[in-house]
Amino acid sequence: MMSSDFLSQDEIDALLRGEAVKAEELENAETLSEMECDAIGEIGNIAFGTAATTLSMLLRHKVNITAPRVSVIRPTDISMDMSIPHIAARVDYTEGLNGSNVLAIKQTDAQIIADLMLGGDGSNPSPEVSEMHLSAVAEAMNQMMGSAATSMSTMLMRTVNISTPHVKTITSLDSDANDYLPQGSSLVRILFRLQVGELIDSNIIQILSMEFAHELVATLMAQSYGSYESQAPVAPAEPILATPNAAVRSAYAQAAQIAQPTASVASQSGVQTQGFAMESAVETVPPERVERAVFAPLEDRPYGEGIKNLDLLMDVPLGVTVELGRAKKLLRDVLDMSIGSVLELETLAGEPVDILVNRKRIARGEVVVIDEHFGVRVTDILSPVERVKRLQ
Repeated sequence: MMSSDFLSQDEIDALLRGEAVKAEELENAETLSEMECDAIGEIGNIAFGTAATTLSMLLRHKVNITAPRVSVIRPTDISMDMSIPHIAARVDYTEGLNGSNVLAIKQTDAQIIADLMLGGDGSNPSPEVSEMHLSAVAEAMNQMMGSAATSMSTMLMRTVNISTPHVKTITSLDSDANDYLPQGSSLVRILFRLQVGELIDSNIIQILSMEFAHELVATLMAQSYGSYESQAPVAPAEPILATPNAAVRSAYAQAAQIAQPTASVASQSGVQTQGFAMESAVETVPPERVERAVFAPLEDRPYGEGIKNLDLLMDVPLGVTVELGRAKKLLRDVLDMSIGSVLELETLAGEPVDILVNRKRIARGEVVVIDEHFGVRVTDILSPVERVKRLQ
């Protein structure tokens, strides 16, 4: 008789299968599927598109943050993407999401952003990053991530808030990585292209923990699935009747039931009879007479009596032109014109000139000089009513 301390072959196989399942689950937890990478990339594309608009307003330069590339890396691989030193900002989510992310940019890019934030033109930034420069970069990061959080709130249909970014200059990954990188043996890196006018064409990196990345995708998928489930089912389309006359009868029957809800219909044939009656009635109704609306003409009354509601148009800008005169010339004459040539007009000296409003003449007057400026003294003008008619 075999001792109970020994395991059978079936029990050994079951244990081995269990270990394989656990190993597979652990491997899946430390990586992202292609679908999850696409989802995270789309979230970043939308969120940082809004952040780029906010940064453009702050820097007074056109900003583009595009082309997100999602990959899974180890903490030690950060040095392959970012030169040392670089500026990192850690942002924690305080509401709506449970996690944090890190934004990292090159120190040279941060110096240009800080210079623009402090009123410079970015062409000659300070070679050193002082506390004031870090504060300026922190404010830019805060505004960017605030806009991104607003976009995520819209996507996830929940309130998403963030903490104030903690900005730090990273001079060594060995000593500083533990202070700002998320925990875990695998991290999610999202690499964006950052363009600020003609000053910056570089990269900005967003780093997420693997756990937070899975949570973000799960939240988005749950929201999308919930939105799909919450949609009202579409009513099936009614069958198409055999003939157009039958469709007309059915429509008229429904209209009759709505118009007279208390009427009772004995059978389907009764409905069709009522439909024929209504169709016949419609056909015998004589057409209505349609006449053009006739409005009372504007009368030539004193200003303010015959024109009502004119105050609503008083602030409308109009172009006023004074036409000194005109002349007709041949093409040969136009080509022969040069500096010093005299163009003779048809208007006689001392003759009143035309005053045009929106290229329509409303008055005439004589040219005068007022404080070294030309002017026109009105000698003949249309009435206010006629002026309004001209401008219509």
